[in-house]
Parts: sequence; structure tokens; C-alpha cells
Amino acid sequence: MVSAQRMSEPNGRQYHIGAAPGEVARYLLLVGDPERAELAASRLRNVRFTSARRDFHLYTGDHDGLELSVMCVGMGPGCMEIAVVELCQIVERPTLIRAGSAGAIQSDIALGDLVITQGALRMESASLGYVDVGFPAFAHAEAQIALVRAADELGLPYHVGVTATAPGFFGAQGRVVPGFAPRHADLIAQLARQGVKNMEMETSCLLTLAALRGLRAGAVCATFANRQHDTLVDEPQRHKAQRDVIETALAALHHLARMEHETAKHPHWHDGLKQ
Repeated sequence: MVSAQRMSEPNGRQYHIGAAPGEVARYLLLVGDPERAELAASRLRNVRFTSARRDFHLYTGDHDGLELSVMCVGMGPGCMEIAVVELCQIVERPTLIRAGSAGAIQSDIALGDLVITQGALRMESASLGYVDVGFPAFAHAEAQIALVRAADELGLPYHVGVTATAPGFFGAQGRVVPGFAPRHADLIAQLARQGVKNMEMETSCLLTLAALRGLRAGAVCATFANRQHDTLVDEPQRHKAQRDVIETALAALHHLARMEHETAKHPHWHDGLKQ
């Protein structure tokens, strides 16, 4: 058996993400798109570490006094698994917020709206390497509160609910493409009846692994498409949505840092601890 330790260099530098202990902050903003990672990293000051091994782009710096890292984890639950597992080898008790993009399942969610995940439907199989089929993928309560507050303070339209995490983009999400008929062409209708808000490809793996480690993790996604209306953002909408989801995630990380300070002598945060 090859251990996780054998998959790192002698100095602890991780095989896939290319980072070693001390190079990544405890507060992390995770994105799937290198362009989004670069945009988020532009909000950092005093950047002291950068890396781009295997497209796991990493930036560590300062954001309004909070040491913070931005990381591109790529697409799909397999990439998210690698990122979370290797981060946990070099960062003690990381706080993880995913700022992603997704397709809306409900007709009332407009293009550009944010969706904050309460829990995720685990349609992917990467997390099955760790837990049973029925294990819930839930957002940490503090992360959800922080994201809702951030979106409110920024005056952005948002929805809160269940996210479906698919293992792929086309057939796995019920898309009909010439020559590639999906097994479940009525998938979107099924999910809509269950009240699922949106669909993407990483969140349930993130939340499952974070729950196993007792970490604070959450997710917010900008709506790039609405599957009910078969609509897609144009370039101006996409750029605004990118900025909105990044700013929401950054603000949430600051709220989570404050919550951690307030819970120094308590196991869990609640609003009675406000100073």
C-alpha cells in the first residue's frame, strides 16, 4: 500500500498541488477555473507564494488583513478530492469556501444569481471512496451563515438550498448532444421536482471530505445557465457573475475568521457570542 506520506516530497511538498507546509493559508478560496483564480488572486496584496503545478494554480497573500490562499482545483469531483486531501496534509484545520459556477434547476433563479449550498446531492462517486452512499454532504453551518450574510451585505440576489453534484458535464447532467444520448434525459425534471436549486461538479465531494475532517466548508455558485429555460449568460453577465461570486466568498471568509475568534472558548458559533 502506498501511503499519503509517500506521495509527497521530503520537504512535505505535495505531489499534485505543488505546495509545502507554510505556503498555504488556513483560509482558502477554491475555484474551478484558472481565469477565476487569477481574478480572485488580483484581490490579494503582498502575494508571497504562487504555484501552477498540474493546473492546481495557487496564490497566497493578504486580503484586507486576512492571510488567504486562492486555489484553482480544476473541474470535477476527482480534482476536488486531490485538492482537499493534499491541502489537509500541509494546512492545519483549513477553512474552505468554493466559489463556483452552476446551472440553475429552478425556473425562478435568474442568470447571474448566486446559489448558496445547504447540502449537496452526491451524484458523483469520488466521495464513495470514503463514505457510504447515504452519507450526507452538508455545508458547515457557520460557512452557510457567513455566505448568506456576505451576499446580503453586498446586495446580491441569492438562493439557498440543495445543490446536485454530477460526475460529468454532458450525459451526467442529462444534456442531449448529437451522438451521445444520456441515460437519463429527464434528469432536470426529476431534480426540479425534488426542489434542487442547481447543478455543478465539485461541491458534494468538498463537503463530504470536510465533514470527515471536521472542517468548516461551504459553497456559493454563480448561475451561468438556467436548465429550465435553456439560457446561458452572455459575456458581460458572466464577468459580473464571476466578480459577484468571488466577492461573496472573500467576504464570507472574513466573517468565518471573526466567528473563529468569537468561538475561542466555545465549540460552536452562535449569535449570542457577538462582541
